[in-house]
Amino acid sequence: PKVLEHIVDTVLYFEGDKQMSYRILRAAKNRFGSTNEIGVFEMRDKGLEQVENPSAMMLMGRPAGVSGITVLCTVEGTRPILAEVQALVSKTSFSAPRRMTTGFDYNRLCVLLAVLEKRTGYNFGGYDVYINVIGGLKIDEPASDLAITLALYSGLLDKPVGDDVAVFGEVGLGGEIRAVSHIRERVREAARMGFAKCIVPKSSLKSLDKTENYGISINGAANLRQAFKVIETISAEQ
Repeated sequence: PKVLEHIVDTVLYFEGDKQMSYRILRAAKNRFGSTNEIGVFEMRDKGLEQVENPSAMMLMGRPAGVSGITVLCTVEGTRPILAEVQALVSKTSFSAPRRMTTGFDYNRLCVLLAVLEKRTGYNFGGYDVYINVIGGLKIDEPASDLAITLALYSGLLDKPVGDDVAVFGEVGLGGEIRAVSHIRERVREAARMGFAKCIVPKSSLKSLDKTENYGISINGAANLRQAFKVIETISAEQ
């Protein structure tokens, strides 16, 4: 079934919601370069045109002061992109609670829910959980774990995370928040887009250049409980 893919040098796919005007060009095969890079295009009067600022496009229309919403700084290839992550947590009317995802791996969601219940004591057994990554992005890097868990935490307690907060980090089975790559690029992108605060893995702080003024408040968290405390502190300040 993949005879054609074996013949050609490059295989490209256009992804995105049919209802949206923009498309994501992703390489499934590339003999001459990385398959991790993406291109973001928008259909305009003159045809498809490149989107110069994908982060601004992905965050367009983001609601303010709503629980269950976080902003993730992901990296596609070498390009940092801010993406909105939404989590809806509602009481279930079914014997088995529903779990549905769009743009995020279903099995990974189940793992993160188990970690939240075991390591922090928050029980999702009586709730339906819906995860949505806005803009048609498909997030599969481990650095998205913290954004998902904070969105779930916010949705369960019905407490907003904060409109000016960006997050990223991998969550381990012990509830620890592990270091991720490209931390400086992620922090710079969040600051460039006007975010005032960033929650990152505490172990990643040593990778930051201490002489550089990033223009954003950087908060390190070693585990989920510490991340929740940071959110509570931010909420108290607002």
